[in-house]
Amino acid sequence: MHAVNRRAARVAARCLVVPLAVAPLLFTAQPAFAHTDLVTGSPAEAASESRPPQTIKLTFSDEMTSRYAKVALTAPDGEPGAAGAPQVTGRTVTLPVKPGLPAGSYTVGYRVVSADGHPVTGSYRFTVEESASAPAPTPTRTPTPTPARTDDASRTDDDSSTPDPPLPVVAIAGGLFLLAAAGVSVAVTRRRRTRHGS
Repeated sequence: MHAVNRRAARVAARCLVVPLAVAPLLFTAQPAFAHTDLVTGSPAEAASESRPPQTIKLTFSDEMTSRYAKVALTAPDGEPGAAGAPQVTGRTVTLPVKPGLPAGSYTVGYRVVSADGHPVTGSYRFTVEESASAPAPTPTRTPTPTPARTDDASRTDDDSSTPDPPLPVVAIAGGLFLLAAAGVSVAVTRRRRTRHGS
């Protein structure tokens, strides 16, 4: 009777030892199967931005591989909004954004693979209130045209360039003309008298 009880106790002890030995392995192996998640996004999900962002930044719980990092941005008009390929730095994936995008609802989609080979796929949306305004054109100064010289002005300049004769010279010339006319008149009168007298 005692021998049977001893055997039963040994079998029970062996059954308890095996689960206790395997339990630490299960707990230590569990983190290796943990899922990689998106921790933060910039702009964040459901965020309302005043202007379109210059980049999209996604930070994950594990490091990413550059080879399998796919991030896309869809503009409100359905066109792609990315300006290039995503760049991976550790746990962060950065996507450059095109300038001058319109206002509206944007969609960020991603599919990345973590360093342990686990794929992560997801998407979210954010809103832009105002579109990126184009830079104002630089005002150009229009040169003021030089007023053309009119004929009157040119004539005035020509007249002013020729000096008027002095007043005494004009008076003397007039006096000489009158004296010459008087001398001619006197000579004609004398000739007439001489003819009549003869």
